[in-house]
Amino acid sequence: MKKFLILALAFCLVFSLAACGGGDTEEPAGDESGAAEGFSITVCFASEPQTIDPALNSAVDGAIMLQHLFEGLIKWVDNGEGNATLAPGQAETWDVSEDGMVYTFHLREGITWSDGEPVTAQDFVYSWQRLVNPETAADYNYMIDMVAGANEIMAGEADPSTLGVAALDESTLEVTLTYACPFFEEIVAFPATFPVRQDVIEANGDQWTFDPATYVSNGPYTMTEWEHNSYILMEKNPNHYDVDNLGPDSIRFALMDDANAMLAGFNSGELDFIQQVPVDEIPALTEQGVLVVDDYVGTYYVCFQNQLEPFNDARVREAFSLVIDRNYIIDQITRTGEVAATAFVPSGVYDAEGADGDDFRTVGGDYYSTAAEDYEANCERARELLAEAGYPNGEGFPLVEYLYNTDDRHRAIGEALQNMWQTELGVTVTMANQDWAVFLQVRKDGDYSIARNGWIADYNDPISFLDMWMTGGGNNDAQYSNAEYDALITEAKSTSVPEDRMAAMHAAEDIIIGQDHALAPIYYYKNYHLMNESLQGMYYTPLGYYFFGYSSMAE
Repeated sequence: MKKFLILALAFCLVFSLAACGGGDTEEPAGDESGAAEGFSITVCFASEPQTIDPALNSAVDGAIMLQHLFEGLIKWVDNGEGNATLAPGQAETWDVSEDGMVYTFHLREGITWSDGEPVTAQDFVYSWQRLVNPETAADYNYMIDMVAGANEIMAGEADPSTLGVAALDESTLEVTLTYACPFFEEIVAFPATFPVRQDVIEANGDQWTFDPATYVSNGPYTMTEWEHNSYILMEKNPNHYDVDNLGPDSIRFALMDDANAMLAGFNSGELDFIQQVPVDEIPALTEQGVLVVDDYVGTYYVCFQNQLEPFNDARVREAFSLVIDRNYIIDQITRTGEVAATAFVPSGVYDAEGADGDDFRTVGGDYYSTAAEDYEANCERARELLAEAGYPNGEGFPLVEYLYNTDDRHRAIGEALQNMWQTELGVTVTMANQDWAVFLQVRKDGDYSIARNGWIADYNDPISFLDMWMTGGGNNDAQYSNAEYDALITEAKSTSVPEDRMAAMHAAEDIIIGQDHALAPIYYYKNYHLMNESLQGMYYTPLGYYFFGYSSMAE
């Protein structure tokens, strides 16, 4: 057995401590080091979250909140040297069998829920069984499909009690896998695997997350108020084992979707941190040096509803993708260092577990050219494809709608796409925007023609970008289905041999992007933010998580 106390992350995750303009939320007292005591902060990422149930959330803003409210067996910490890394969370230590297929987690002594009840190994058993139970309908149920029995349970062929997780006693959890998963430690730091309380959920049903009185959590902070469409207030959890080391007394998550209002709130000192700014303000904020750009492992893309006309034709999907001028979008609209996408899996994701520094994108290559000199040839080919599909010069093409969530940047990108499709293909595309939570549900239901989309790595492995597109997958918003693709993903997820895994995943990407053109990748993400210049100690991972719980406020 190999014992792990602290794990080094498989790839370097840079966190940000850069200073930006803004004001304190209050006037706190300081100690001799200059750090303020007894302070609160207000941050803003998005509007009303669709859910803050760990098993049901599938959005980054919700995940950031959950990383403060809950804690998994393993957690992300600041190593003090500019990197975020994995470290013991609710589990103080864990053992891994020699074949890498059995993990035994030893929980910390005395850990409790926010109401003072003890956290036990059985809480994790219940939570993981709930995650894969078809009745839960969790989009991320496949996140633990490497656990023995998970696939059979998700298919409705076995009872959730057969999942390969067992409480050996109150403080010992045993997890049995079907293969030695190279990224399993990152999985148990992911929100979908966080524990939830069985008695609370059974007593309150789907409503358990809406009332602070029933929202029992086990993380460093606990929710004390939720003023819907206004804010979620979190305060230090007095029962958390590390409460004495926490920074802010409270963290208020303001719920807003207007970038102009966010910037105004930041400039007035109402907000200490924002992640959205008006697109026309980006050049000035960049020139002032106050807009901080963060690494981000993700892809911004157009999602076609593959099952509905006219986008059930791969030729139509490819034509719409080829006429996208990706360089215009990153140079004239986003302007924060994004890279034009030539595939779906972005740069920065390891190939063969990072052997010899290989990158999945470098090995896999490009599926189309984004060179400026090739754009007209791309457009000409797109027109040929549209004609082959029965729509020469766009004649007879039905009116379709582009759906996006309310946001200044998404609107600007949508208008650019609308113009490109009309100018180069002769088709008419209307636009519609929706509030964040509504947009997520409509897209999930497949009730659209074209929609803006984005995907951020849940862990550093190409499968995080590819397994979501299996037939019937909870995050398969494109309603994509290809039996050959499914077989390749299943193959990649059933072997521990790095070369075999990567070969299957490259072949799968060849199908979904190179052959079926199910999606139209636009650019590889960069994150950015503005932060109060007095706020220190926030750390970040390129998976999109910002952590404020151990921050401090200088005088």
